[in-house]
Parts: sequence; structure tokens; C-alpha cells
Amino acid sequence: MSYTSQPYVKIREKLLAGELSVSTIVQSHLDQIHIHNKALNAFLEVYEGEAKAMALVVDAKLKAGTAGRLAGLVVGIKDLLCYQGHGSQAGSKILNSFKSTFSATAVQRLLDEDAIIIGRQNCDEFGMGSTNENSAFGPVLNFANQAYVAGGSSGGSAVAVQAGMCQVSLGTDTGGSIRMPAAFCGVIGLKPTYGKVSRYGLMAYTSSSDCVGPIAKSIEDIRIVLNTISGKDIKDQ
Repeated sequence: MSYTSQPYVKIREKLLAGELSVSTIVQSHLDQIHIHNKALNAFLEVYEGEAKAMALVVDAKLKAGTAGRLAGLVVGIKDLLCYQGHGSQAGSKILNSFKSTFSATAVQRLLDEDAIIIGRQNCDEFGMGSTNENSAFGPVLNFANQAYVAGGSSGGSAVAVQAGMCQVSLGTDTGGSIRMPAAFCGVIGLKPTYGKVSRYGLMAYTSSSDCVGPIAKSIEDIRIVLNTISGKDIKDQ
């Protein structure tokens, strides 16, 4: 059975009841990545081994009753967000071999609640585009019809959710970069009120209007992720 199209809130019920494991959920999404990512070009890097190892850790936490409120949520992050020890390239070859020394606040807050980061997602170079055709690593194609663009600049993030390669993506929006690809791909994208989610660890396009926000298939999943990543951050400018 595939769990790639089910809302996280439903999956969590099964996790807490012991009817499902995080390892199974992660593998379901990795299977979708193996099938679709080569054609769609949504992920620039997949953390397969790391995601599987973390799934075992979270499964143990669930059995012990110590798991966070996002245990088992499989998340992809746009290539504009920093994740400690991982590449962050902003869709650009200028940042080849760069690895971040810290995690964006929004990313860290997901990790703190036992969400699993499965990979980083393609985007228009430095967020500058509305179709995700301007990445140095090639365009992202729409899962519904590969002749269509995915929208941008968070096109990889929207397509990854659309194709079941992750349950939720973290995108960024300056002038429509979450909302356009979400609309083009038939999923839900939320641009929060400016300042609701910390910009710390986000590679800036326009600091006075950049926002970090979630993309998902379910309004309830959007809600639970937004509640986790939002709030005051002393590191935020």
C-alpha cells in the first residue's frame, strides 16, 4: 500500500496505533523518487541513506512514547534553505560544493519535531523566475503533463508533493514563488504573513518580502507545519 497520497494527519493516527512504521513511509516516498525524479527533475539531491537511518530513530521514539508531533512527516526543502552539513546551492553552479554550517530556523523546527528531510529541491536560480526553467540544473517538469511548466520559483517543491515524492515541501515566496507552482501543480501552497516564519537560513532574494511557507496536498497538513515553523526567532532580522 502506498502512503504517498495520504494526509499526514491520517498517517499519524496509524503511527500512534502501531499499525504503520516511519521506515515504511520513507520507503514509499523514496520509491516515488526513484520512479519519477529523473524525468521531473524535482530533487537536486536525495538523502536516501540518512532518511532511512532517521526513520529507524523515529520509529524507536514512537515505541518509547517520546516522538515529536511531526514524527514520520517526510519533507523536502527548497534549495534556498540551509540545512547543516548539506549542500545549499540556490539552483546555481556558483555554489557547487558549498555545504551549510547551520540550519534555517524553519528547517530546524521541523527536525526538532522528528520530521524527516528527504532531500533538497530544484528551483529557479536564486529564486529568480516564475516557471522553474531558470535553474542551472535544468527545468522542473509538471507531473500532470511534462509538456507544461511547474511554476516557480518553488517548482521542485510543488512537483515533489504533486508526485508523492514527499508529503510536504518547504518553499519560499517573494512575489508568488509558492503560490504559482502550487496552483500550476494542483496542490496547496501558503505564503504566510511576512515575519510569521523566520527568514534565518534563507538565501535572500528580497529581504523585505521573502517568506518561507509550506506546500502540501492537505489543508490540515499545511496547518500543522505552519504551527511548527512559525513564531518569534531572535536570529531573524
